[in-house]
Amino acid sequence: MIADSIQLPDDGSCAFCAYLNGTRPYTILARDEVTALLITREQRGVAHLLVIPVRHVETILDLSDEEAGALMIAVREAARVIDRAERRPGIAVWQNNGVPAGQSIGHVHFHVAGTLPGGRTEWGDVPELPISETETLADKLRAVRDDLASE
Repeated sequence: MIADSIQLPDDGSCAFCAYLNGTRPYTILARDEVTALLITREQRGVAHLLVIPVRHVETILDLSDEEAGALMIAVREAARVIDRAERRPGIAVWQNNGVPAGQSIGHVHFHVAGTLPGGRTEWGDVPELPISETETLADKLRAVRDDLASE
């Protein structure tokens, strides 16, 4: 780890790594060698995606230059998909490093979410969607992602 002073969550085994290796069910919208786009079960916006590196990396300070660049491109792709699919008036992007900053999983991740009706995203408790619902959302977003790729 490169980060010296960041207080990481003590979350045991990494949930994101478990999703990527298939030991825990989760909806993966897209994946390549460096990045993955996940559909979070806690939808805090109108289409809320997570963009993560495939390699276990705890904070933004620990990313390689290749990963940092690939993640930013993937964040832009996620925002474009949300914009086209959901037609939201705003898109929020956030990323937390360390427990005091709100990081709850010790694997760097970017949140990308279309704004809610009336603006903003939800910061309080939200219901956890079943995988069947995130898979339905994934089907919709994959179709939009495919359309964008063909343009």
